[in-house]
Amino acid sequence: MNKVYPSADEALRGVVKDGQLLAVGGFGLCGIPEALIKALRDSGVKDLTVISNNAGVDGFGLGQLLETRQIRKMISSYVGENKEFERQYLAGELELEFTPQGTLAEKLRAGGAGIPAFFTKTGVGTIVAEGKELREFDGETYVMERALVPEVALVKAFKADKSGNLVFRRTARNFNPAAAMAGKLTVVEVEQLVETGSIDPDDVHLPGIYVHRIVVNANPEKRIEKVTLSPKKEA
Repeated sequence: MNKVYPSADEALRGVVKDGQLLAVGGFGLCGIPEALIKALRDSGVKDLTVISNNAGVDGFGLGQLLETRQIRKMISSYVGENKEFERQYLAGELELEFTPQGTLAEKLRAGGAGIPAFFTKTGVGTIVAEGKELREFDGETYVMERALVPEVALVKAFKADKSGNLVFRRTARNFNPAAAMAGKLTVVEVEQLVETGSIDPDDVHLPGIYVHRIVVNANPEKRIEKVTLSPKKEA
């Protein structure tokens, strides 16, 4: 089975459609599938519900899909770097399911592991727990959270072999593996593609069984989300 596609557009063809639940990997702007996000924008699909730790920044990453109004709802943990996100949400134009970061990661991990729900103390006594089942374990109250199983997951890895075995780099290993596992169909964008068997099994972070389509983006932009510079020292 050939998993390698010549372009991001080709990799998404026949996969994405209006009204879908999608997961997009990355942490801030680190480890986001830049080419796949652009291809998703260019596909014109709309009314999307997108699971992602954050929503990119204005004009880059998922911020592009907010500008084109292709996203109807975000399931996110951190949204503080996107002014258009803020504007749409406050204007009632965008739905938001605000989720604690660890809970969001576990929702994806559980979805990939076939666990439909789990209990956590995070959010108990707050609006996060409103309308959800509460249960007591060992004298402590926990809230039940449902797992997330997106129809499509778009993820970024550093390297893949042609069977889809993946290697992630540093912070990009944060949400990408969980998103890849959770997706019913997973498309991965990589910087390097090697022959099957070229990656030492001990170096594989995610096995190819979770990956359905691969596209190479050898030179991603890798924009820095927020540049902080130290003041210039006097000579």
